[in-house]
Formats: sequence, C-alpha cells, structure tokens
Amino acid sequence: ICHLTVSISPSAAKVGKTSLIMSLVSEEFPDVVPYRAEEITIPADVTPERVPTHIVDYSEAEQTDEQLFQEISKVSLWCISSSYCLLINLLCGVDIFRVPLILVGNKSDLVEHSSMETILPIMNQYSEIETCVECSAKNLKNISELFYYAQKAVLHPTGPLYCPEKKDMKPLCVKALTRIFKVSDLDNDGNLNDNELNFFQRTCFNTPLEPQALEDVKNVVRKNLIDGVCDNGLTLKGFLFLHTLFIQRGRHETTWTVLRRFGYDDDLELNQDYLFPPLKIPPDCTTELNHNAYLFLQSVFDKHDKDRDCALSPEELKDLFDVFPYMPWGPDVNNTVCTNDQGWITYQGYLSQWTLTTYLDVQRCLEYLGYLGYSIIAEQESQAAGITVTRDKKIDLQKKQTQRSVFRCNVFGDIGSGKSGFLQAFLGRNLVLQKTIKEEHRSYYAINTTYVYGQEKYLLLHEVFPDFDYLSDADLACDIVCLVYDVSNPYSFEYCAKVFKQYFMDSKTPCMMIAAKSDLPEVKQMYGCSPLEFCRRHKMPPPQSFTCNAAAAPNKDIYTKLTTMAMYPHVSQADLKSSTFWLRASVGATVFAVLGFAMYRVLLKTR
Repeated sequence: ICHLTVSISPSAAKVGKTSLIMSLVSEEFPDVVPYRAEEITIPADVTPERVPTHIVDYSEAEQTDEQLFQEISKVSLWCISSSYCLLINLLCGVDIFRVPLILVGNKSDLVEHSSMETILPIMNQYSEIETCVECSAKNLKNISELFYYAQKAVLHPTGPLYCPEKKDMKPLCVKALTRIFKVSDLDNDGNLNDNELNFFQRTCFNTPLEPQALEDVKNVVRKNLIDGVCDNGLTLKGFLFLHTLFIQRGRHETTWTVLRRFGYDDDLELNQDYLFPPLKIPPDCTTELNHNAYLFLQSVFDKHDKDRDCALSPEELKDLFDVFPYMPWGPDVNNTVCTNDQGWITYQGYLSQWTLTTYLDVQRCLEYLGYLGYSIIAEQESQAAGITVTRDKKIDLQKKQTQRSVFRCNVFGDIGSGKSGFLQAFLGRNLVLQKTIKEEHRSYYAINTTYVYGQEKYLLLHEVFPDFDYLSDADLACDIVCLVYDVSNPYSFEYCAKVFKQYFMDSKTPCMMIAAKSDLPEVKQMYGCSPLEFCRRHKMPPPQSFTCNAAAAPNKDIYTKLTTMAMYPHVSQADLKSSTFWLRASVGATVFAVLGFAMYRVLLKTR
C-alpha cells in the first residue's frame, strides 16, 4: 500500500497533496479541489513494478487524529511534504511507523530555484527517507515519477541494505550476500568463475552475460579494488563491492532481486515459505531423499572435501555449514553414522545423516536444504522437489513388495542388555572403540547401509529407553522390532518377553530376538521358558547370537537379516528359518557392498 498524506494541522493545509493525486488520475490539473481525494487503486498492469498500489489521502478538516494514527499503522510508505518536519520527526524513530518515507516538494512551478540543498540535511538525518522528489500538480511535472519512486521505495528499500553515514552496506546485508556468494561458488575455490557468474546471472535475472559484459564487470572491480578479482574470478570482496556500487548508484533493485531469489524477505531473514515449502505427508507414509537430492548432497560433499580423503574434517564440516545460521550437527552425529579412524564423518556417514534427518524430521531437512540453496543450484521449484513421500505401508503389505529405501528398527532391551553396543557395532565399532565415546556425545540412533538381494537400503536403528510403562507411539512405530537381552544376566530376557507380549504379539510388525554378549558364559534365563522356546511359540526366528567384544569390526550379517525382515514382513516363518534364505541375502549384501565401494573409488578418481 502506498499512502499519501501530509496535513495534520491547519498550518500544513493547502500544500497540494490532494491535487497531486487528482492530477495523477486525470492527467490534468483540477479546477476544483476537494478537502480529500477518495481512496484509489492503481492496477498492477499499468505500473512498472507490476504491483497494485492503493493511494489514501488525509484531511484534517474531515478526519480526526485518531483516524490518522490508524492509517499510519497500515501503510507501506509515506509521501510527506518536505516542509512538514514535525510529522517527519513523529514518523521516524518509532517502531510502529518504521516504513519508507518520500519527501515531496510540491508546487515547484511557483519557484525558480531547487530546494534540494535545504532537504539534503533532513535526508541525511533520517535513514527512513528514501528519496526526495520536486513536482508540480499544475504542470504535471514528476507526478508519475513520484508514484514510481513510491513503489520502488516499498519494494526495494534502501534502509535495510545501506548505511548512508558509513557509506557501506549494513551487516545483515553483507551476511546475506556472503551466503549467496558461497552457495554460488560451486567449486568452493573462493572465486566466482565465468561459468559460476553466468549461472548466477541466469538464476537471478533469467539471462546470461555476454563474455564482454562479464569482462567489463570484472574490469570495474579491478579498477576500484586490489583483491576484487583473483585468477580471473570474482572474489567475495569484489562481489560485495559490486552490490555496494549498485546501491550507491540507485540500482538497489538489483541487489533486492538477488536477495529475494535466494529466499530473503524484507528484513533480510530467510523467508519461512522458502525454508518450509508445503509438503503433504499422509498417515503411514515416510519421507526419503530422491535421486536428485542425493546428487546435490554428493556435490556439496565433493565441494568441501578438499583433501579428497572421502571424509569431512572438523574444518571442512564447519566450512560446509558456514551458510547456516547455526551449526546443525553436534558431536552425537559422529556416533550416529560411520566415521574414519580419526573420527571424521565419512562420505557414507554424511549421506546417512541426511537420510536420517529426512526420515525423522523432514521439515528440518527442508530447512537445511534451503540453507544450502538446493532449489536454486538444482534448479527446482523448492526443496520439496527433493523429497519422496513413500506410499502407505498397508499397500506395501498388500502387494508384498516395497519401493522404500529406509527401514526403521526399534531396539528394545533392559538396562545393561547391550542395546548401545548393538547400535555402535552397526557402524563398525567394537567394544574397545565404544568405550571411548563420551556419555554426553552418546546417540540413541545409528544408521548405515545394508545390501539385500543386491539392493542398497538404509537401516535406521533406534534405541528405545527401557521404561516399560511409557512407550510412546513413536517407540512402537517401526518396520521391525529388535529385542536385545544379555545372555550372562539371568533376568535380562524377562523384559524382552514382556515388551513383546504387551505391544507386539498381535501386531504385524516382525520381531527378532538378539542374544547379546554371546562371548560371555550363557546362563539360564529366569523366565517361564527359554528364549528359544519363546521364539518358537510366537513364530519368531530363533535368538541370534551377537557380540561386539572382538578385535576386528563386528560381523554385520545380523543387520542384513533385520533389513531383509523389514523389507519382506510377509515372509513365512519357514523361510525365515531357512539358511538358504539368509545366505542369498548375505551374499548379495557382500557382493554389492564390494562393488559399491569399488565404483565409488572409480568416481573419486574422476573428481
């Protein structure tokens, strides 16, 4: 809304504000001027900025001060007589009135000199004042220009971008443009080369730059800044200099176009609509990253893995998340996914963590992809284009097949049964390595890939807190249940039996019993029947022996079995007992894991 007002006292009457409005509408000077012009709307299709503009007049003769202040709270911009400094003082410096102002010097036809020298000190005093226009309703001088500047001041205000006193961009503007530069620096070498500049230009303005135009831009930077161009690419300093130059030359719409294309609002914060695009997720459906999203995330990893060791050092990880307003991954992530011998997140661990976030909290995943500029770099409508919403799990059961790639396994067991060790073993850590994990960095999740019949799948393990009486819906919602007991503790199995009979005996969720700490002497469980007999009675596979107390990395066959059961919950008990069934799955896992690693090594050599 553009709101035109001047008068709040008799001394400010007859400055010509109503005549300005009527001259704009009729394109001629009115013979009779009312106290106040009726509210009018300029249609979007007749304005340069393609935005509808409402113009509201004010008259002290017909309206009260209360009505004036009600209108003040609604406006997007004020056009004020440059002679009325009292109102300028009122409107500037009060939060509710923090909207752009335009000073209007009307009746310029009555004077032979310009009043700009008088106005400049006022403009310098108040940052809310966008510009000053001298006009005349009588001879139609600058009438259309006044309302063009009014629209421009609302849509492309200078205030949030630039500080006239310091003659430099404001910190928030610098911060936003710095993120934009880093997102656009596709090879992360600190410069925008010609290809990156052209992609940036096409992204923001729908047209590439001609080679000569590119060179002209860099020459302007070279002329004014020593380190603005490096290796024939535009540096961050050069990029910020160009935008400062645009603003100083009155072309701040260029900077605003860039900011808005990269998701920023008028307060230079990332827009909520940009960070959280709509995504409908029906009940019993899950969320996964699709192929395009994985390709994008792989390119981000590659961009920051400067030493090409297939892992992200703390410095590389910090650099990757430098475009975020906060560090999204804490120390617990290193105990949720695979790391190398130095404890750094590997390529596989990096993709696993993104997979976990997408599955558990897709809104956060959308936010993170937004910070990385997914929709811009991948040229998609929004981050939602990178998400696959799986079909209802009941349909999978009916069709006896699934297209999902991520399966959740909730791990139950009494305190000390070995649940945490079971999760960490999935990441390749034996008991010795597990003992080095600090309690405050402990994770209740572990995610890694497994291969079932040649298909790569993600298995997400979640350790459920052993409070039998307070199991939530999230604790029970999963694709497979893992019940862990300690073979050396005679009272450990009882908890597993109770959880199964209370929550899973009548469900269609497959369950597997894990006989943990199998390296220790096995004792009789103080329960009505043995674990083996319990599993037989309830048509479960026999208990699976497991230990992570070995010199080598723990065996991962058990995780392949879990994934297979999650993928094929309809498989009969006889098949589950069949060694051939598990052998086919395990052999497929081994062969394709080796092939997958070999293919990735080839990919690394081509990077």
